[in-house]
Amino acid sequence: MIAQLLAAAVALTAAQAPRAAPPSVSLPFPSGDVQTYNIIQWDPNQLPRIYERSDQLPLTDEELTKLSQAGFEPAQLVKMIEERRCACDASADGLIRLKKAGVDKTVLAAVSRQALAPNRQLDLLVTLDFTGESRTAREAFLYFFVDDGDITRVFSANLPELLQRRNTHETMVDRSDIVIARTVRRIQLAGRVPLKTYGAHRVMVAASASPTLTHPSQLSAQERAKAQSYTFDYPRSSLQSLCRLTAGYRRDAVLAYKWNFEGSRFECEWN
Repeated sequence: MIAQLLAAAVALTAAQAPRAAPPSVSLPFPSGDVQTYNIIQWDPNQLPRIYERSDQLPLTDEELTKLSQAGFEPAQLVKMIEERRCACDASADGLIRLKKAGVDKTVLAAVSRQALAPNRQLDLLVTLDFTGESRTAREAFLYFFVDDGDITRVFSANLPELLQRRNTHETMVDRSDIVIARTVRRIQLAGRVPLKTYGAHRVMVAASASPTLTHPSQLSAQERAKAQSYTFDYPRSSLQSLCRLTAGYRRDAVLAYKWNFEGSRFECEWN
């Protein structure tokens, strides 16, 4: 009985004792004005549309015109653009051409909204192959010229400097055959080439002993004879814009310590 009375007294004392204030919590919110929003007033019909992208390649201006003239409904074409995107010319001139071809205005609006961003540059992968155990290149500089409207863009590589350093993407490729074992030192460089004009472009790849060339016309007659020219079509927009330049050097038949420029290959792919 006495134990029960003592327990009741302790409980009453604990109930009457003042409680400690809860620790203050520092929150990452400002302590100034507050604005309150009732989200149940939001319109559930205004949810953003959800659609799946197709694995098909983007439509082009020509394909869109062809589908429109074949009788596809504007709603169908808009859905195709949403699903596949459009590698179309969404500039003012491009939209005017589509309108003159009979493409519906709702489709033009979808092109303006969903078309891929225009290309501003192309990705370039340069691969340099040096065959044979030499030490330096006979022509110390490799040039890559690209015409870009009224501009000639010049890219150069100082080969002695390149060969003396440790390159991140460098391998030794053993291309052995039954008779001759060939060791190829391969150096790969990746960068971006800015281009402001679309359509056909000309490319020239040349080796030269001069370190200060700013135009293909400055090549000597011998260097120009060994240079190689290419053309490629630069699209206004694409998912991928990748060009590959491969230049080959081979051990000189007379000066064994030098590599001689043998030629190049240039190719691009878009989709």
